[in-house]
Amino acid sequence: MHDVVIIGSGPAGWTAAIYTARAGLKPVVIASSVETGGELMKTTAVENFPGFPDGVQGPDLMTQMQQQAERFGTEVVYDDVTDVKLLGDTKVLTTSLGDTYEARSVIISTGSAYRRLDLPNEDRLSGHGVSWCATCDGFFFRDKVIAVVGGGDSALEEATFLTRFASKVYLIHRRDELRASKIMQQRALANEKIEPIWNSQVVAIEGEDELRSVELQNTVTGERSTLDIEGLFIAIGNDPRTDLFADQVDLTTEGTIAVEGRSSRTSVPGVFAAGDVLDATYRQAITAAGSGCVAAIDCEHYLADLDDQADEAGVPMASAETAAV
Repeated sequence: MHDVVIIGSGPAGWTAAIYTARAGLKPVVIASSVETGGELMKTTAVENFPGFPDGVQGPDLMTQMQQQAERFGTEVVYDDVTDVKLLGDTKVLTTSLGDTYEARSVIISTGSAYRRLDLPNEDRLSGHGVSWCATCDGFFFRDKVIAVVGGGDSALEEATFLTRFASKVYLIHRRDELRASKIMQQRALANEKIEPIWNSQVVAIEGEDELRSVELQNTVTGERSTLDIEGLFIAIGNDPRTDLFADQVDLTTEGTIAVEGRSSRTSVPGVFAAGDVLDATYRQAITAAGSGCVAAIDCEHYLADLDDQADEAGVPMASAETAAV
C-alpha cells in the first residue's frame, strides 16, 4: 500500500512529488509512457519561471524538477493509468501494462490536451503539414508559407517562434481582435513575417500526401476563400484531461476538476488535484507548480489525520512500501 500515487508529471506533478517525498511519504509518480514532463517538454525558452533570469528551456526545467523529486526518493513509473477506483478508502489504479497500484491517497495532475478543429483530413495530415506543436515541428517548415490558428497567447507565441523558420506566417483568427496579452500582441504584430487574417475560420483542410491549402470562411460575411499553405499549426486551446475521473470526482462547468476553495481537495476524500486539470484561467508553469505544492501539503495533512485517527482507535496502519501488484 503506497501513501500517495501522483498521476501526471508536469510542473504540478513533479512539485507534488518533491514535497511529498521530502515529507517522507515515498510518492510514486506514474509519469506517462510518452508524455513525461507534460506540455513544457514541447516548449523552448521559458522566460517567466522565477529563478532563471536568462530563461530556461522547457525540457531542461522538467528534467531538473524530476531529478529533484528523485533525489528525495520519488519512484517514477513510465506507464499510463487506464483505470481508477477512487471512491473507497483504498484507491486502486491500473496501468496499460496491467500493473495495479493501491494507495491511501492520489494526486491528479494530468494536465490538459490540445484542442482540435475536428475537420476531415486533420488526423490524416497530422505530421504531413498539420501540427499542434511549433517547437516540435517548426524546423521542418524552413522557408515555407504556413498558418497558425488561434488568438490567445499560445497562438501568438507559436506564430512568433515559427518566423524563425517559415518565410510567411498567417495568423487566422475568427474575431477582429486578439485575446492574447498586450505584450504578446505587440511582439507578434510587429513581426514583418506575420500577417493576420481577421474574422476567419478554417472550414476545410486540403491535400493528398501533404497539406496544400485550407479553406477559410469569413465569420461576418460567410464568404469562402482558399489559402495556399504548406503548414497549419492549431493553437486554439486545451481541454483538461479528466476522462478517467469524470464519473468519480465532481467537475466544474468548464470541465476542470472541482476543488474546495483555494485547496486541492476534490469531492472524494483522499483525492487531490493540481495544475491545469483544475485551472481553466491561469494555466502557467508557475501556477501549476504552486498548486502541486498545495496538493502535497493537503495530502500530507490528510494522511496525518488518518494516522491520528488510527492511533486513537488502536488500529495499525498498513505499510506504505508495497510495490505494484
